[in-house]
Amino acid sequence: MQTAENFIQAQLERWPMAKANFDALAGVEVKQLDVDGMPFKVQFNPARIASSGAKVDAASLKARKCFLCAENRPSEQIGMEWGGRYIILINPFPIFPRHLTIPDVSHTDQLIIGRIADMMRLSTELNNYTIFYNGPRCGASAPDHMHFQAGNSDFLTLAPTLEAADLSVLYSDPSGHNRLSYAPGLPVKVFVIDSDSPEKGAEIFSKVYDALPVPEGEKEPMMNLLCWATESGTRLVVVPRKRHRPSFYGTEGPGTMLISPASVDVAGVFITPRPEDFAAIDAAKIREVLDEVCLSEEEISEIAKNIKL
Repeated sequence: MQTAENFIQAQLERWPMAKANFDALAGVEVKQLDVDGMPFKVQFNPARIASSGAKVDAASLKARKCFLCAENRPSEQIGMEWGGRYIILINPFPIFPRHLTIPDVSHTDQLIIGRIADMMRLSTELNNYTIFYNGPRCGASAPDHMHFQAGNSDFLTLAPTLEAADLSVLYSDPSGHNRLSYAPGLPVKVFVIDSDSPEKGAEIFSKVYDALPVPEGEKEPMMNLLCWATESGTRLVVVPRKRHRPSFYGTEGPGTMLISPASVDVAGVFITPRPEDFAAIDAAKIREVLDEVCLSEEEISEIAKNIKL
């Protein structure tokens, strides 16, 4: 397979609009914040307003053409097939210096069950990239078309935060290479699956999946997932969610902010497409967002008790 870096470069040479957006990343404003000991970056990225403000209700999805389907993609957007099931594309509205979108070749709902092994294999083949999945009501701007995304791993702050954290192990096989843990004390509550094979990782994930609540009207538990390669295999981080957007999400009225948290945000990089939101957001506001959309310490501890391993 062509390397991701060569693929991205070839696409930027072919697609002026995407190149302009990638070039603009060099000039985006970023500020650093500390939230309960975890570093967060806040990125002012006006090009992401379409994603942050995406209408994902059934009527809006039905009214627009799916931008991930081959027949609707720009002629400049050429992909690389992967695994006989997916196609790797450049993301023309990047957050990362190297940002990919990886949709299923068919138009099928954004649902993760049966795809964790694919996600783990992707992380080992796209070395130095973090693969992530946004649930249909957890930041996915195309909840009607299954897709992963990927970005260079050194961009997010969650991985080094977990490396330094004191993880509480819930399960470990005799080899010690396949473990389920959670990270008490962090501002974002997560389960961590370390595995030496995609199949074993998927098996552990299924136990976590079965213990998570499914909100009424939803097809799967609300979650964000992030996966990257490690020296001994892969690390999969499960971020359970309880809300799509914070209560103050919006563009009109006092106190509203256009913040729609997805995997990137909960993993340490908050995206603000409007200058007033970038100026206003601080550590207390990030903590408020996480408290509203993610689980509390008590909630994740209760789920941990119900995981049948």
